[in-house]
Amino acid sequence: MTKRLLDFVASDFLSATPMELKQAILASEGRTIMAENVPVAQPYLLGVTNAEIERAAGADLILFNALDVFDPKVVGTPDDIPPQQQVQWTKKAVGRAIGVNLEPVDLAATMNEGRANISIGRIASPKTFTSAAKLGFDFVCLTGNPGTGVSNQAILEAIGVAKKYFPGLVMAGKMHGSGVAEEVMNLTIAQEFINAGVDVLLVPAPYTIPHFEPQDLRQITDYVRQYNQKLPIEKKVLVMAANGTSQDSSDEATIRQIGLAAKAAGADLQHIGDSFNGVTLPQNLFTLGEVLRGVRHQLMMLARSNIR
Repeated sequence: MTKRLLDFVASDFLSATPMELKQAILASEGRTIMAENVPVAQPYLLGVTNAEIERAAGADLILFNALDVFDPKVVGTPDDIPPQQQVQWTKKAVGRAIGVNLEPVDLAATMNEGRANISIGRIASPKTFTSAAKLGFDFVCLTGNPGTGVSNQAILEAIGVAKKYFPGLVMAGKMHGSGVAEEVMNLTIAQEFINAGVDVLLVPAPYTIPHFEPQDLRQITDYVRQYNQKLPIEKKVLVMAANGTSQDSSDEATIRQIGLAAKAAGADLQHIGDSFNGVTLPQNLFTLGEVLRGVRHQLMMLARSNIR
């Protein structure tokens, strides 16, 4: 398959190999959007999953947050779908690739705030990577929620483990401090994650954390662009700019500013978070898609039927 993600239909999303998905994102030149949501929370609208809402608003990829892979639940799926089949049902319902956050918790990290404890099924480990694969997830994202104590060193170590136990794409990086007293992202951290074999490097989008501006993202994307030269897709690294510090629920003008700054600085894809009670605001997701790919491609992605 040699398609841009912009040209994917539902059957492409459901059949693409990890490297085909990676190549399709790269070929779309900064016009791919990943929307995050909390599938275990009450949906934004009753009778429909948050994933379906985000797909309808323009998401190309869906990222589940706070899901326990040992006790998977997607609230809003039909009552007769057992928990172990709800991820697969949702993938078919939205006709999109779906991934899950797994958190490399560092119990030795120096914290800036009180530590939030999470279930073992949310923590990055060989067993959770294996379970994520069995559930049918297309990618894992190694990152941290507020206060969980995920450190960059723990993420670095988890990348190698994920590559060994999970067959899909591995994304890694911090959107914010996750409660740890350390720098969130810089070129040195990025280089370490790249050398560890990450498929998609997650970095904060410009203006979403203090001291991270477009030039900071540009420094990293310039390095990645040089690194990728002459490498096969298996070795190339994509850069994802993440709006994951509650600004996903800001006004639409701010969404436009962040999105355009990240695209101009070289992001291959962009993430929008789940701060509005476990989901992104649909109008902000739509605005981001309209800004990054224009009305034509936005409406094409929204209009293509899931039976294609």
